[in-house]
Formats: sequence, C-alpha cells, structure tokens
Amino acid sequence: MTDYSEEQRNELEALESIYPDSFTVLSENPTTFTITVTSEAGENGETVQTTLKFTYREKYPDETPLYEIVSQENLDDNDVTDIIKLLEQQVEENLGMVMIFTLVSAVQEKLNEIVDQIKTRREEEKKQKEREAEEEEKQRFHGTPVTIENFLNWKAKFDAELLEIKRKKMKEEEQAGKNKLSDVCVGAGVLFVDPSCLLNGEDVYSALVNSCLKWITTLTLLTSSFWRKLETVWRLMNLYSKKWMI
Repeated sequence: MTDYSEEQRNELEALESIYPDSFTVLSENPTTFTITVTSEAGENGETVQTTLKFTYREKYPDETPLYEIVSQENLDDNDVTDIIKLLEQQVEENLGMVMIFTLVSAVQEKLNEIVDQIKTRREEEKKQKEREAEEEEKQRFHGTPVTIENFLNWKAKFDAELLEIKRKKMKEEEQAGKNKLSDVCVGAGVLFVDPSCLLNGEDVYSALVNSCLKWITTLTLLTSSFWRKLETVWRLMNLYSKKWMI
C-alpha cells in the first residue's frame, strides 16, 4: 500500500532545499505551498516572474495536485495562458510520480523562452525603426517621383494659387487708385476737396477733362479781355499825343 503522506513529505523536504528563497508553506492540512519562479536575466537585465501555488490532494501523486498562478511580473495574458496549458500537459504526463519539481522546471524554461521572445521582438522593432528612418531619409533626398498625373495636379494647384495672387493684387491696386482720387472734385474751373462728389475713376477722369477745358476757356477769355484793354489804352495814348502835338 502506497504511503502518500510520506511521499508528499519527502518531496516537500526536497523542494525546500532546492528553492530555499522562493519556497513558502502556506498550510499543512491540506498541504499547500508556493514557489516563485524567475527567468534568467535578459539582455538589459529584465526578467519575467510568476508565483505558482500547489495543493496536495489526499492520494497525490496518484491524483493530480491543484495548481494556480497567484502572481506574475512582466507577463501578458497570452503568456499566462500558455503557462497554464503547459502545467496541464505536464501534470497529465507525470501522473503517478511526484511532479512538482518537473512542473516548476517546465515553467522555468517557458519563462526563459518568453525573455528570449521579448529580446527578439525588441530587436525586430529596432530594425523596423531603422528601416523606416532609412526610407524617410531616401525620400528626403529623392523626393516624390514625377509622373504626368502628379505634375498636372501640381500645375493646377499652382495656377489656382497664382490666379488668386493676381486677383488680390488687382483688387489692392484698384482700391489704392480709388483712395487717391476719392477726394477730387471739380467746380468753377478749379479743383477743390469734396469727398462726396465722385463715385469712381471714370467720373474723376471726366471731371478732370471738363475742369481743364473750363480753365483753358477762362484763361482765353481773360487773355482776350487783357488785349482789348491794352488796345484801348494804346488808342487813347495816340489820341492824346496828337492833341499835345497840335
């Protein structure tokens, strides 16, 4: 007849000597204990870790032990799921033999694999970033290849921007011309200030022409009058000179 208690006691003593810093007994009836498993350090000193909790059933090892993960560090959900599946597989394969050391060793190897995967993943991410940086640098020097399609798109955009600039410039020039002539008004043959008298450039031009014509006409009349008066004076002088001579 198998003495299950003795086999369990012997395994506990062996586990305690193998894992002196990570083995902890939680209770004796039923026998429950935890073992903390830590991976080997990775390239940058990072590790992954999990704490396994085991409970002996009455007829262990002919019955499977109860097990669960009570804590973990640096493991994602998929890693935890993989460890549980690994424990299930190992328990089935080792049923009938004391198996805690085997289970812990399998988990230890799995954690080391996870660290290697983390290292590989980081290296791939680094290479990907380097490739992206190189591609960006190439694009900076070579630019976008010119095709008929993207050239026509660029030209249409350029023409639209140029047309808009011309429109703004014409509008500014037109506004500047209005501002210069908006205070000009015509009256009585001279120019004087009256902001209310003109509306646009054509009116200003027409008014200036009319003003010049009136000014010339006035000057002509004044000149004609001057010469008539001069002629009258000359005649009077001739008349008086004749009288003085008599």
